[in-house]
Amino acid sequence: MSQSTSNNRRILLASRPHGLPVAANFDVVSSAIPTPATNEVLLRTVYLSLDPYMRGRMSDAPSYSPPVQIGEVMVGGAVSRVVTSSHPDFAPGDWVLGYTGWQDYSVANGKALVKLDGKLPPSWALGVLGMPGFTAYMGLLDIGQPKAGETVVVAAASGAVGSVVGQIARLKGCRIVGIAGGAEKCRYVAEELGFDACIDHRSSDMAQQLAAACPKGIDVYFENVGGAVLDAVLPLLNTGARVPVCGLIANYNATNLPDGPDRLGLLMGTILKKRMKMQGFIIFDDYGHRIGEFQQQMGAWLQEGKIKYREDVVDGLENAPQAFIGLLQGKNNGKLVIRVGAD
Repeated sequence: MSQSTSNNRRILLASRPHGLPVAANFDVVSSAIPTPATNEVLLRTVYLSLDPYMRGRMSDAPSYSPPVQIGEVMVGGAVSRVVTSSHPDFAPGDWVLGYTGWQDYSVANGKALVKLDGKLPPSWALGVLGMPGFTAYMGLLDIGQPKAGETVVVAAASGAVGSVVGQIARLKGCRIVGIAGGAEKCRYVAEELGFDACIDHRSSDMAQQLAAACPKGIDVYFENVGGAVLDAVLPLLNTGARVPVCGLIANYNATNLPDGPDRLGLLMGTILKKRMKMQGFIIFDDYGHRIGEFQQQMGAWLQEGKIKYREDVVDGLENAPQAFIGLLQGKNNGKLVIRVGAD
């Protein structure tokens, strides 16, 4: 996790992956530390966020955001310390959040930087107080609109988004059923996060277990996985169900359509017959103007101990590619963060 005093390590996109990314898709290069110009700041990365959306940025397929180009620094949110500054709003030593990517040092003009107040651990700005927490908050409350007594199901329930979705739904008086990969993740979700039940999606009878855990059906399904989990959820959705869609990680590495029958007719028929709402959203595009509301409420819940949060911290920028590959395979436990340099 050491950082050179004279070099800036950068991890570039070397090639576009076909299926699951591999180490050869990344290239680690070293260059001189950049020099800030007037009204710019030099930043030293301390924490780098790794998130599933980055897999989409490695592809040049049409999407909501432009892809990372071959030879460019991999995109990503980071929490950094200001090293030097000629910008009036930032001073050396300040903690800031920005989308500066997979590198030791970066230069910014201040427009896209958010100064952190230091009341809570700075790395939390990449998780529960950042994009994942914001996604959980707005997707559940604005699209899902859970009501006391309803059943809320969330996939990837031990992850950065799903864990927060379930806890907020619990605060709203709902029955919470999580779906996660493996006995240890399910134990964490049920025993530590307080979900009413958690189903291991690796179980051969996952669909039957889910039905048993949702005797009154499903009113809100927070979708961030897709695949077999969605197949198990569809028959259980109640009339008027709401399905916020923030991701489809089961499909991110797909190179062709899934095996089996075409499920589109089943999905469309369910939407019609159950009069359900299924809505995709891109958090900062759709809700960026409400981030202050989120930060105030989430900060209060955290300080009151009403929301629990777990980080999976990996030391060393050089380990980011392998950690990211593991993330896409569900190997992380909690919000995945790379500790690039000393706190």
